[in-house]
Amino acid sequence: MSIPAFDSTTYSIYTQSPNPSWTYGQRVDITPAGKDWIAGESAGWKVYNTSETDKIELYKLLLSGVVPCPIACVSTISEDGIENLAPFSWFNTVTNYPPVISFAINNNPAAGRLKDTVTNVKNGQGFTVNIISEAFVENANATAINTPPGFDEWTLSGLTKEKCVQIKASRIKESAFSMECELYQSIDITHPVTGEHTGTLILAHVKYIHARKDVLTDKGVIDLAKFRPVACLGDISYARVGDAYRIARPSWTQEEAKIQEALMTPASL
Repeated sequence: MSIPAFDSTTYSIYTQSPNPSWTYGQRVDITPAGKDWIAGESAGWKVYNTSETDKIELYKLLLSGVVPCPIACVSTISEDGIENLAPFSWFNTVTNYPPVISFAINNNPAAGRLKDTVTNVKNGQGFTVNIISEAFVENANATAINTPPGFDEWTLSGLTKEKCVQIKASRIKESAFSMECELYQSIDITHPVTGEHTGTLILAHVKYIHARKDVLTDKGVIDLAKFRPVACLGDISYARVGDAYRIARPSWTQEEAKIQEALMTPASL
């Protein structure tokens, strides 16, 4: 099947939200787009009992259903000084104070050992978590290859090692947003029935953040259009961040009267 070439000239822009005239209590099917969405309910739901569903099917379902997923390209270093680089999409922020992020690493029983990343993050030498942008997504994807133990994925990635302030592991120079981290907590994930060790959840304490100046706005936040982060959509599908919109976070103090009025107006239901 022929597919179009990647359009590197497309930029994210800010638009209005999907339903800017929405009011409290208003149902989804009030708009044409909402009606079309609700119409899909007629097909019904397929319910998965996770205790009876094959683990590979669960993997594909969760990875494609909980989207878009940010991707962490994690750089570690072994006690012998061998560096390792690998991407993980089970990744997100946890809290800003203290600054803690998380990523999970699934075990591969066929390999008969823990992944190098799991071993390395526990050795006390620190690690870096680097965000992937469009310009080097293929480079980062190459580091997902199932190399033998102790192989340095940097050598095949074409990415550039950059020294950190405190951490021995390198950060990716091409990444516009990198975090130097220390292990905050490591949690072994075991199956509640079989007791099998299926994965490891890493909570990482962010010690230093490296943000490229050209992607920072005057307000000190990252400019989406310049950053061009990559999202994971499951299997081997990835996506750019499309057009964005802003929706104000409601405050009860400011919105109470509107909410009370909407609750007493049948037409809004």
